[in-house]
Formats: sequence, C-alpha cells, structure tokens
Amino acid sequence: MTTKTELSPTARESKNAQDMQVDEVLIPRKVPSLFSARYGIALVLHLCNFTTIAQNVIMNITMVAMVNSTSPQSQFNGSSEGLPVDSFGDLSKAPKSLSAKAPVYDWSPQTQGIIFGAVGYGGILTMAPSGYLAGRVGTKRVVGISLFATSFLTLCIPLAADFGIVFLIITRIVQGLSQCSVIGGQFAIWEKWGPPHERSRLCSIALSGMLLGCFSAILIGGFISETLGWPFVFYIFGGVGCVCCLLWFIVIYDDPISYPWISTSEKEYIISSLKQQVRSSQQPLPIKAVLRSLPIWSICLGCFSHQWLVSTMIVYIPTYISSVYHVNIRDNGLLSALPFIVAWVIGIVGGYLADFLLTKNFRLITVRKIATILGNLPASALIVSLPYLSSSYITATALLTLSCALSTLCQSGIYINVLDIAPRHSSFLMGASRGFSSMAPVIVPTVSGFLLSQDPEFGWRNVFFLLFAINLSGLIFYLIFGEADVQDWAKERKLTRL
Repeated sequence: MTTKTELSPTARESKNAQDMQVDEVLIPRKVPSLFSARYGIALVLHLCNFTTIAQNVIMNITMVAMVNSTSPQSQFNGSSEGLPVDSFGDLSKAPKSLSAKAPVYDWSPQTQGIIFGAVGYGGILTMAPSGYLAGRVGTKRVVGISLFATSFLTLCIPLAADFGIVFLIITRIVQGLSQCSVIGGQFAIWEKWGPPHERSRLCSIALSGMLLGCFSAILIGGFISETLGWPFVFYIFGGVGCVCCLLWFIVIYDDPISYPWISTSEKEYIISSLKQQVRSSQQPLPIKAVLRSLPIWSICLGCFSHQWLVSTMIVYIPTYISSVYHVNIRDNGLLSALPFIVAWVIGIVGGYLADFLLTKNFRLITVRKIATILGNLPASALIVSLPYLSSSYITATALLTLSCALSTLCQSGIYINVLDIAPRHSSFLMGASRGFSSMAPVIVPTVSGFLLSQDPEFGWRNVFFLLFAINLSGLIFYLIFGEADVQDWAKERKLTRL
C-alpha cells in the first residue's frame, strides 16, 4: 500500500505544497541541534519516561519473587514470611540473602493478571484529559505533579500488598492515573518546541526513555529482588522518581520564549518553523468532525493493536522465560531486559531515519506507514513463532529481542501521526489516541491470564495467536485510512482567524 502512495504524487498537491512551505521556513534558519535547548527538553522527557515506565514495569519482574510460582497451584500461603525460592520450588537454590526479608503471596495467574492490568485502568480515564489540560495550563504542571504522584505511590506498593489484594489493586489503579497523565500530557510540549521536520527524532528520543526504563527495571529489579528483597525495588525506583520530579520543575519550560537558557538563533528558528500553526488552546475542538474522521480512528485502532503487542511483551516476557525455561529470577531479569536495551537504540535510530527520509523527498504519509508496518508486522510474526522455534532460552531471547527492537519503529510512525493531521489540536488528540490504546494494557493481562489458566499446554500459543490477529487487524485499518495531510476540520479554524 505504501508503494501505491509513492506513485501518486499529483493526488495530493496541497500536501506537497505544505511540505515545501515548511521546508522554505526551516532551511534558511536551521541551527545546529547538538546541545540545543529543544534536544535538552527531549532528554529530560526521556528521563521522565524512563522513570514512569520503570515504576510501571517493576511489578512484572517482582511478581516472580512475590508469588514464587507462575502456575495456578502455588504452594505458599498469602503473606507468609519465608525463604523465596526459584520459580519452580527448588529450595536448594534459594538465595540466603532473602531470608525473612520479603513476604510471599498465593496469587493465581488470574489474580496476577488483574494486578498487572490495574495500572492500565487509569489510562482510559486520564490520557485525553491530561493532554487537554496540558494544552491549557502547560505541560510543566501536568507532567510534574503526575510524576510526583506516581513516584510516591510506588513507594507505597509494598505496604499496600501487606494490607491485602484490594488495597494493592486500588493503589495500582491510582498509580495508573498518574502514570498515564505523564504520558498523555507530555505531547503538548511539542506544539511549541518541535519543528515539524524534527518531530520524528525529538519524539523518538523522548519516547525511547520508556524502553530504557523497561530494560533497567527488569534487569536491576531481578538483582535487587534476589539480594535485598522485592520491596526494595519499589523503594529505589520510587526514590529515583522523586529526584527526577525535582529536576523536571527546575529545567522544563512550556515554550522557548520563556526558556532562560536558549540561544536567540534557536528561539527564532523554532518560532519561525511553527508560525503557521495556531495553538489548540485558542480554538474550540470540532468534536463531531473528529468523531467522523477515519484517519483519527485509524490512528486510535492502530495504536491499540500495537499496544497489545507491547503490553504482551512487557508483562509476560519474564513470566514466559521463567515458566517455559525454568530460569531463576536473577537470570530471568537479565534475559527479559535484553530486548529492551536493543529496542532503545533502534527506537532512537528509527526517529533519525524517518527525518532523513523526509529530507530525501519521501512523502510524509509514506514515511509514517513504512515505520508503522516495520514496527508491527515482523514483530508480531516473530512472537507467534516463539513456541515453534524456541528450542532453548537463547533462541527465545534472540526472537524476543528482534521483535521488541522492530516494534519501536512505530514511534516514528503512527504514534506521532496526530501531529501531522491536526497540529493545532494535537495535545488533546494525542492524549485521546493514547487513552484509547491504553485499553490494551488493561485487557491483555486479564485475557492472557485466563487463556494461560484454561489451557496449560497450549496457553502461550493462544496468547500469541490472539496478539497477531489483533495487531494485523489494526495495521490493515491504518494502512487503508491513515493520512498525513492536515485535515479540513483542522484547516478551517485557521482560515477563520485570518
């Protein structure tokens, strides 16, 4: 489908004219990006995403130590204190340093799935409102307050688990509200900081922090759980989040005009590159037109299907390696983390590659769809092949690493597509699309936990085939209806103001 798009240069003359107009603005005023303020903003967002996702993911690796079994028949009583053992009950291999330091709970796979999914409930409720609020009151306030809230709640997780499963689920739900506000609220900053032909790399740098967070949480979480006990995983990452929150309030400003450490040339470059865009806060959102927009729905469904893939990998990689290959928690953390550090590199490179293709006169829609195809189809196909090709945990890790790395290419595709089609309303619509996709992290653990408990022999195959079917459906819908030109309902508001 992307080839067909490339061979019709006259079909969208207005779109090409728009790209040429942006180029005319950007080229003469371009300044070096190294050590520039806008890339400093991207790096700070990188750190915030690192912290937020690390706090989200640590439950996935500590769960191995918290229950000490991935099977429904756990041999431990709820909240019993004792010596945590390997995932399959080998007491002789239990680390002595964990003695009497961490409680162990008797949670079935279905209960674990509810705990995993609880943090995602908030995303459905807060992604779109946080994006809208950030467009109104500023990204600095929305993200900063939310980052502090999720860090504080991370510190409270061990206490909530001791109080009982209900308290733990409630804490995770509230934590999800805060985490999703960090993610949904951050995109508004690129309305004022991101030159159009640099948004792929800026967003990739910022969003790749999530991958580094996954890597660090899964890797370090395993070692901390084994040496200090799983509660210290939450204490450490919660403390890191509080420090990151302080840095956020010191360094971040909502626009380049008020930024005290930006050069005059860079400020003029950013302002001139964005001068044809009107801020969403100055215009009412045409709700009816948005709801009728197939490109918007294609983004929402495409993001949902991709999040189903990502959520399955993040939540179930540690459990899959532990249950299938009988790997202890320390080695499990290392093997589960490896795919995410490779994906971190690929995600950043993918952003630069997307912007490079734009400088070579590739159409914007072509670049977005190529990135989306490469981030979905090969990744989900590799996951489906796991039960058939993984003769050892080394093979499985290699397949998971390649799948996870390719999936990050979507950062330069479907995830920033809203900035292309409705830049003046992007803060709300980015949050809305991410909020719609946040249903996947809620549904995936519950559905996957049910499939695994119902069919122990073929449960993983069922989980992976369902992933592939959903991922492919969302991709096809996006390829048919996805666009990259500014929509009519986004243009008309600008014309009336002139």
